[in-house]
Amino acid sequence: MKAHSPQMHIISLTDQSNGAENVILKLAIAVQGNLIFLQKSQQFGLKIPTDLVRKYLTNQSILLGMLKLIPLLRKFKANEIVLSTHPYLNAYLGFLKRIGLLRSQLIVRECTSVFTRFTGFKKKAYLIIYKLGYPAVDLVICQTDIMRDQLLHYNSFINPNQVSVQPNPVDCEHLFTLGKEENLAWNEGESYVCTAGRLIPEKGFDILIKAFKNIHPMYPELKLYIFGEGKEKQALTQLIADCNLQEVVFLKGYIANPAPYFKRAELCVVSSIKEGFPNVLLEMMALNPRVVSTLCAGGIHSIPNIRTVEVGQVEALADAIQNTLAQPILSQENIHLDYLKQRNPTNFAQSILRALVQQG
Repeated sequence: MKAHSPQMHIISLTDQSNGAENVILKLAIAVQGNLIFLQKSQQFGLKIPTDLVRKYLTNQSILLGMLKLIPLLRKFKANEIVLSTHPYLNAYLGFLKRIGLLRSQLIVRECTSVFTRFTGFKKKAYLIIYKLGYPAVDLVICQTDIMRDQLLHYNSFINPNQVSVQPNPVDCEHLFTLGKEENLAWNEGESYVCTAGRLIPEKGFDILIKAFKNIHPMYPELKLYIFGEGKEKQALTQLIADCNLQEVVFLKGYIANPAPYFKRAELCVVSSIKEGFPNVLLEMMALNPRVVSTLCAGGIHSIPNIRTVEVGQVEALADAIQNTLAQPILSQENIHLDYLKQRNPTNFAQSILRALVQQG
């Protein structure tokens, strides 16, 4: 980034290594921004380069971190930028700006489509907090056109000119380096497909396990690795047992670097039901020429050279996996790189700053 770019303070609820946090880390690296975490995670934290400034406000509750954030925000200058990426935090910062406790320009990024993902009381709560905070936001970043349309549909008070679509970034060079790391758990000659994400219903891992059951008779030596932790672990373990797949389907838990597994897999799968946009899909594409994904987010249908299926369809997903496995790899060159290079973190950061200038 250019030396005269404004100072950016990038704020997150925690430093836990989830999709939204990894996106803002890429942005922080690109702009040399300051990272501020309301709460320090006790496990699965981001791997932050040593030259990046970072601050943890508390080891206790996020609520306490929100209170400690106020005096820090009051020190920021009007020509500086604050960026955040979680709806509650976005709205909180917007509200603080409305009452004069934050003078800086405020950019918020939508990490998911909350108004279609949630129902009932939770959806009503989001509608309230958006009305409280988002009127003061200078720029809203959406990951896809569909996400933008949904945001504006449920929040008519937001000026469409202040909502910019910026596809998620991917750092291919960094992923290539990670993919070369040795993995002590790797067994030479083992054949597997893999996926990764939190073990929550939205990831559709139950659909994937059922789809894998369908293809298992044709590929008896093939294994399925699922990387991640979450509240659905017990239910998925039971499903694996019910399908009699204990010898071939494995919940591998959280690992800091799944890249070597993505690289060596026969193919990689995204089975999600609903996403803002699955960052793991881009990571898989950077490392493996054979990728299958559900149409769980806007923009996936237009990605070249991957096989896509509708969400929640066991047989369709099984067919897509089987057909992709049967597809020969014709070249040593990664067929996805021309698409991915458009999404590098520097382009992502520059595009956001240009969109902010246009609002001014």
